[in-house]
Amino acid sequence: MPRIAGVNIPENKRTVIALTYIYGIGKVLSEKIIKEVKIDGNKKASELSSEEIGILKDYIEKNYKIEGDLRRQVMINVKRLKDIGAWRGLRHIKGLPVRGQRTKTNNRTVRGNVRKTMGSGRKPAASPT
Repeated sequence: MPRIAGVNIPENKRTVIALTYIYGIGKVLSEKIIKEVKIDGNKKASELSSEEIGILKDYIEKNYKIEGDLRRQVMINVKRLKDIGAWRGLRHIKGLPVRGQRTKTNNRTVRGNVRKTMGSGRKPAASPT
């Protein structure tokens, strides 16, 4: 398995798709990187030579913030918002949607599957005897 930026890249995928397994690299950035280093993006990751893997690794590490550095930066940004008491920081603290989504419905993924409706915890009606 090729290893780039501390991440094992799947061998059976095309190189363009395999690079997206690295945190901070999406499909568009992956295509841009492949074009810059002049490697065939349709080649499977297992077919890459050690030279090509080295070129990819060097280019990515020099030009982009990925994996641990990027995660750390995001964490610091969220912490800063919490510390200054910004609205977005308070939403992060409460575990609610941060970017203006509605909360009356459709925020199950953020809150967890909490159902606070009338019929959700109701016991079945007693049957007549």
